[in-house]
Amino acid sequence: MSRIFIPRDAVAIALGADRVAALLSQFDTVIRTGSRGLFWLEPMIEVETPAGRIAYGPVRPEDVANLIADGLLDGTARHLRLGRPEDIPFLARQQRLTFGRCGVVDPFSLDDFRRHGGLAGLETARRIGPAATARAVLESGLRGRGGAGFPTGIKWQTVAAARADRKYIVCNGDEGDSGTFADRMLMEGDPFSLIEGMAIAGFAVGASKGYVYTRSEYPHAIAAFDKALAVARDAGILGGDFDIEQRVGAGAYICGEETSMLESLEGKRGQVRAKPPLPAHQGLFGRPTVINNLLTLATVPVILRDGAEAYRHYGMGRSRGTMPIQLAGNIRHGGLFETAFGITLNELVNEIGGGTLSGRPVRAVQVGGPLGAYFPPALFDTPMDYEAFAQRDGLLGHGGIVVFDDTVDLAHQARFAMEFCAAESCGKCTPCRIGSVRGMEVVDRILSGIQVDANLELLRDLCHTMKFGSLCALGGFIPYPVLSALTHFPEDFRPSRRLAAE
Repeated sequence: MSRIFIPRDAVAIALGADRVAALLSQFDTVIRTGSRGLFWLEPMIEVETPAGRIAYGPVRPEDVANLIADGLLDGTARHLRLGRPEDIPFLARQQRLTFGRCGVVDPFSLDDFRRHGGLAGLETARRIGPAATARAVLESGLRGRGGAGFPTGIKWQTVAAARADRKYIVCNGDEGDSGTFADRMLMEGDPFSLIEGMAIAGFAVGASKGYVYTRSEYPHAIAAFDKALAVARDAGILGGDFDIEQRVGAGAYICGEETSMLESLEGKRGQVRAKPPLPAHQGLFGRPTVINNLLTLATVPVILRDGAEAYRHYGMGRSRGTMPIQLAGNIRHGGLFETAFGITLNELVNEIGGGTLSGRPVRAVQVGGPLGAYFPPALFDTPMDYEAFAQRDGLLGHGGIVVFDDTVDLAHQARFAMEFCAAESCGKCTPCRIGSVRGMEVVDRILSGIQVDANLELLRDLCHTMKFGSLCALGGFIPYPVLSALTHFPEDFRPSRRLAAE
């Protein structure tokens, strides 16, 4: 009897995967997996055959009867047939390291995890020892995937060298950026990779406890990770020298900032801490703490399994390895695309993403979430690289790309950035708390045609104050979307353009 693989990923469920699975379970064995990330084809189901898996999609509940009659169970049905998943162009062009198992394995089967290379990294770490483990991560060139891009190995070595009665590993899974979903996908589709990565980190620095801080808007990810934790404890992977606890945030964007997250984990209001001291010296409960993004930790097992040099082989410049890039917004082929650093925005948006879903010309993309800059097509030759984006006043961030067609109004987007900052500010520092409100007022005057030139200059001056005066990246990075809109789309701030558009 063959098996049918159907995603339990939140996107697939929203598109009817549970109903498709219920119907197909009457005819064959159904295995629920994560998603491979081809969201425009979800629910994408895969049928096991002697020649490998054959994919079909998008499959709706009303398609099931015809597919069964057409030979779905032995992989010969022609309707909605996509062929071997690995041959689909969107997947064939990828270099999947972090997401190599996502959509392939049963996320709660340790046997499945091991068959696909799981736990090999942890075994290597235990064989070579803590110092060599941290050194391998440093030599791989792995940088924080949450947006800061700080070398992971340096952070680990700092915590390892610190003296304390207790140390912690904190995973930042508070994925709040617009257009991002990689953390959620991995927690739902391959949670053991995160558990393994955190166990390796704990071993390398001498930490006994790990915390995963997950955003409350991810109920499926929360449930999946709790289940995976229970399986790992039953198998003895956790619970001895190192254990992990999941904590769920309350919906505050600011708690994605590392010190605010620590405050929240300690049961306090999520507010930014002044630095120094750095969390590596005095972090959670005043102890040395490694804080890494979820994708960073989930990538560590690959480095230990395959070797630092193999991982460093991918990428460009100081950006080594691969980046899970999330294509969202007005785009034909939205989803997750993992590839080596160096691919250009044009390749991602127009070739891989297929341009806009609306069919209209692309006018702008925002990379790096609500704090990221807006890039026009003239900058689409920019490679996905931390330094290349910085040179063009942009942020790579968590790898989210949101696409806009030519109907977008960038002046309104600039106002939204200030509005977002006002709503999400923790309120601790004046430039962020007050500057964002003043920013909305200034943009409103510009939109109303009131002293446009004077208010444009005032807006630039305000952005300068927020950038260099704010305590954390929320107020400090909000100028990126505002100033990029002013720089690349100045016509949207002029009454003549606005009247013509209306």
